[in-house]
Amino acid sequence: MSGAAGRTPLWRDRRFATYWAGQGISQFGDRITGLALPFIAVTTLHASAPTVGLLTAAVWAPNILSLFVGSWVDHQPRKRGLLIVADVLRAVVLLSLPVAHWLGMVTMAQLVVVALLAGLGQVLYQTAYPSFFVALVRRDQFVEANGLLSSTRSLSFVAGPAVAGGLIQVLTAPVALVVDAVSFLLSALLLRFVRVEDRPVEPADTSLLARSRDGVLLVFRHPYLRASLACVTTINFFNFVAAALLILFASRELGLGAGSIGLALGIGATGGLLGAVLAGRVTRWLGVGTTIAVGAVLFSAPFAALPLADGPPWVRMAVLGLVEFVSAFGVMLLDVPLNALQTAVTPDAVRSRVVGAFSTINYGIRPVGAVLGGFLGEWIGVGTTMVVSAVGGSLAVLWLLGSPILRTRTIEELDDSTTHVAGRLPETAPGA
Repeated sequence: MSGAAGRTPLWRDRRFATYWAGQGISQFGDRITGLALPFIAVTTLHASAPTVGLLTAAVWAPNILSLFVGSWVDHQPRKRGLLIVADVLRAVVLLSLPVAHWLGMVTMAQLVVVALLAGLGQVLYQTAYPSFFVALVRRDQFVEANGLLSSTRSLSFVAGPAVAGGLIQVLTAPVALVVDAVSFLLSALLLRFVRVEDRPVEPADTSLLARSRDGVLLVFRHPYLRASLACVTTINFFNFVAAALLILFASRELGLGAGSIGLALGIGATGGLLGAVLAGRVTRWLGVGTTIAVGAVLFSAPFAALPLADGPPWVRMAVLGLVEFVSAFGVMLLDVPLNALQTAVTPDAVRSRVVGAFSTINYGIRPVGAVLGGFLGEWIGVGTTMVVSAVGGSLAVLWLLGSPILRTRTIEELDDSTTHVAGRLPETAPGA
């Protein structure tokens, strides 16, 4: 990237802006799938709480393979091409549902298969993305770039659920999925115009299993990655206990329709947009580590308020929206600085396998939380399960105590620690 580009806002860089547009389009499409899949299960197929939990688990189950996918991706030179393949795969998979709907053949088994294959496409995308990202932006732009990308994601949560709810009511949930499929195709098309220099890769001189093991060892030995992994894995476990039941809770316990649920979640998601806009400023005020800790608590704690939703429909919608607002604000305070920190401390030669190892554990725990959430909702009630989720997720901040993360104020100061850690693990990061 030229020096001239460095003196102007990142959003004016043509390559970044093109990628950002594609990412934003696919994020909006994702909001439709996020509402449509469980809504098909709950309203069309009359699924129980454990079944909805299993469907949510299927979306995230492919992340268990992230370790091996990431180790393979590390030695593929054309990461942009892998991102395009991942987008096209998800588009084709999602189009199968409206086709089955028109044929009158939608089943729970198909929903699970679609969730699994779409999840596999997501795994391929997320493991190829880090190396593409560092080829697209400079180190001093990491926080700015993550803030811009997160703002688009947050904006999709603002408008997306309301649009998704309206489309589902008008077109039915399976047909609404056509919009998400088209969004992935547009994202793939725009990626073709984002030219980045392919970064050199090390030849694969060890087995896939050995490279996967190295990725795990680096994450476990690295003081920054180890603490952040423990924190976010705990958050994801407990938050997915609640997430698996959120649509069911809003639909059955609160008596809200798809449009009302989408509107409440969309309004609440403005918290995420606000958090993405303010994350950089808050990080400068509080420091990277403190901002991450505050975000970790705010992300989980609001779920405890859901059982308080009572009264007329607008009050129930307001509580649902407020919970989403605070949680979405918190996740941006957590994600924006944490993503920048992880990018800065990870050796370049092993980015994909480290992301794969991280995702296998961090995202792989989500299906476990979702399944447990489904059964807890059946055993102790959905409202009580939400409280358990909030308490457990908030306690995840304890993993940061004593770690170097809390002592970190800026990303720039991580240069020395990155060199030091990579130097201690030459067998894990050859040539880093």
